[in-house]
Amino acid sequence: MTLGGVGLRLTGDGAVVYGPGGGGAFWGRWWGGGGGGGANAAERRVRVLGGADVRLVPRRSRCRGCGATHVLLPARLLLRRADAAGVIGAALEAAAAGAGHRAIAGLLGRPPSTVRGWLRRFAGRAEPVRAFFTVLLARTGPDPVMPAGTAGLVAAAVSAIAGAAAAVAARWPRLGEVPVWAAASAASGGLLLAPGWPAAGRNAS
Repeated sequence: MTLGGVGLRLTGDGAVVYGPGGGGAFWGRWWGGGGGGGANAAERRVRVLGGADVRLVPRRSRCRGCGATHVLLPARLLLRRADAAGVIGAALEAAAAGAGHRAIAGLLGRPPSTVRGWLRRFAGRAEPVRAFFTVLLARTGPDPVMPAGTAGLVAAAVSAIAGAAAAVAARWPRLGEVPVWAAASAASGGLLLAPGWPAAGRNAS
């Protein structure tokens, strides 16, 4: 399936993976973990909400379109971020509700400078993010319900992301419950906080 122009795959263990940066990277054969040569990517340690850090060894896949190999990441991760999408999403939700970066940092147990960076990056693109996920919601939901009006661009963007995640769950029930920030990560190809995303005119179909 595709989400926001990004190719997604539901693995045998129920995880959703994507090729960071968009495209159909995963549609090729899997590399690593048995048969066919190739290699896994380097191990990553990911900080999650509560509990110990998670160690992950991403797999690789060859793209049928360009022939290059790409790293496949679980949808719960953002590209080049040490914290899982759910952690960053919790910070964005708190900011949308009016909390400051220091209060959020204390709540999540993260350095204030780290949280401030997330919030600034998101706030700087809140309007195009809102537009992207509103379009995704309208094109994905079988009976889309547009997000209610909210005060502030960050809150509006967060609301649009939540609406799009609900639409994804309704459109593809075999995915089960879709965590809001996993859907946001997958739809953005892991680039939710990366420079240059969403690009002008990015297709959310």
